[in-house]
Amino acid sequence: MKQVNVAEAKAQLSNLIDTVLRGEEVVIARRDVPLVRLTAIPDAKAKPRFGCLAGKIDVRDDFDDPLVDFEPYRRQ
Repeated sequence: MKQVNVAEAKAQLSNLIDTVLRGEEVVIARRDVPLVRLTAIPDAKAKPRFGCLAGKIDVRDDFDDPLVDFEPYRRQ
């Protein structure tokens, strides 16, 4: 675990980020009191794969036709 003070963290933020991305833990302290732990965000969201549903979705020809059941609710 690497501990740095706030002023050092400001001056070396890019280096600290690289340190965290390599798997090391970084703690930022003020007056030698640990306040913040710098951690990497795991890739929680899978990136969309375009075309992954090709052929699995079928849109009918009458998709955008007016719905007869809702005729009484339409504005005139």
